[in-house]
Amino acid sequence: MFYSMESMYLLFFLTEVRSLDDRMLALVGGVLTVLRILDAFNDPITGVIIDNTHTRWGKFKPWMVIGALVSSVCMLMLFADLPLTGGAYVAVFAACYILWDISYGVNDIAYWTQLPALSVNQRQRESMGAFARICANVGMYAVVVGILPVTGALTEAFGGNGQRAWFTLAAAVCTLMIAFQLITVFGVKETRSFKEEESTSLRDMVRVLFGNDQLMWTTVSMALFMIGYCTTTSFGTYYFKYAYGDESMYSVFAGVLGVSQLAALAVFPKIAAKISRKKLYSIATLLVAAGYGIFFFSPMHMVPIAAAGVLLFVGQAFIQTLMLMFLADTIEYGQWKLGKRNDSITFSIQPLINKLGAAIATGVVTLTLIVSGINRAESAADVTAQGLLIMKLAMMALPLLAIGAGYWVYLRRYRIDAELYEEIVQHLKERGDIT
Repeated sequence: MFYSMESMYLLFFLTEVRSLDDRMLALVGGVLTVLRILDAFNDPITGVIIDNTHTRWGKFKPWMVIGALVSSVCMLMLFADLPLTGGAYVAVFAACYILWDISYGVNDIAYWTQLPALSVNQRQRESMGAFARICANVGMYAVVVGILPVTGALTEAFGGNGQRAWFTLAAAVCTLMIAFQLITVFGVKETRSFKEEESTSLRDMVRVLFGNDQLMWTTVSMALFMIGYCTTTSFGTYYFKYAYGDESMYSVFAGVLGVSQLAALAVFPKIAAKISRKKLYSIATLLVAAGYGIFFFSPMHMVPIAAAGVLLFVGQAFIQTLMLMFLADTIEYGQWKLGKRNDSITFSIQPLINKLGAAIATGVVTLTLIVSGINRAESAADVTAQGLLIMKLAMMALPLLAIGAGYWVYLRRYRIDAELYEEIVQHLKERGDIT
């Protein structure tokens, strides 16, 4: 819920609630794009810090708590009614955003790094990873389905004050973020079945990242996928308001997608147990391609649009979970190849990729809104046929190319299959790296 509200709806809040003009939108959109890219490369340093942490509460939990608290405060500032305009607003917004990005990265890396630390069994990881993704998607779709109806109802309750409505929702999401993080803080016992290792330096960080070839190719593949995924989802509200012509149908569409993705995640462990990950990735990519094709050529009717969305997001759910598994397996591969286990540095790639995908998506959406004329439109009637085509190309054609390229990279370069992974784990046990 927390990440989705920022990554998917902060730009919508700025254009539709704060009503930034083209000049201010270009400035703020540029700031978001540049800061997200710059901060993404800070995440491996965060991974080094977490890997070197040794406390009575473990290495992950202290950073989860710190990241959750700081990022929540920054989130409230981003959606607050700041009494600023022009350059002053951009400067304060940029400062709050970069602090949010850093602190959220700290929390996210610490949280997800616990997954590979709980088990080296691929099937157990698939089960836990799929369940974690189900929970994450429940939160995401709670925001996606509810954000427009809830903010609309709150705006009416607050006498038409949309700014106050969005801030109220942000405060509620921040509260839930902290409360649910405490479930993991108090409910998960950190596994300590790995060999104690020396501290990791910044030089070691570079060696871990660039010496692990499978991690690097996974990163490229994941980044291409996330660029496509984030770009498509970031256009959702704009598509239904300015192309479909009925903003309220966005929540209905999101509800259909939410059920589809959750169903896909629920059956993922069973499917993964019967067919290889490579074959599942191929099937998922075909589903995504079919979904984009139907979506692009669909008339403005909910049935074909919903059908396209189901295909698209079922395929994406499978790919997202597979990517998580690929990333987890590169930890043991790196330990086997380089002689040292670095969970957090390796998993710092995930928020790095998420931020990079969100950054490029923000840039694409911002440029598209300005070039297509949508940012100056009041309704679908104000959008030209050319403007609509520009949005559809940016929302569907470009993401399909990026996701397809990511699949090609995986086929050509990723080689950790079930057999190789078992060999790696056996070697690590024989060396005493895993007890």
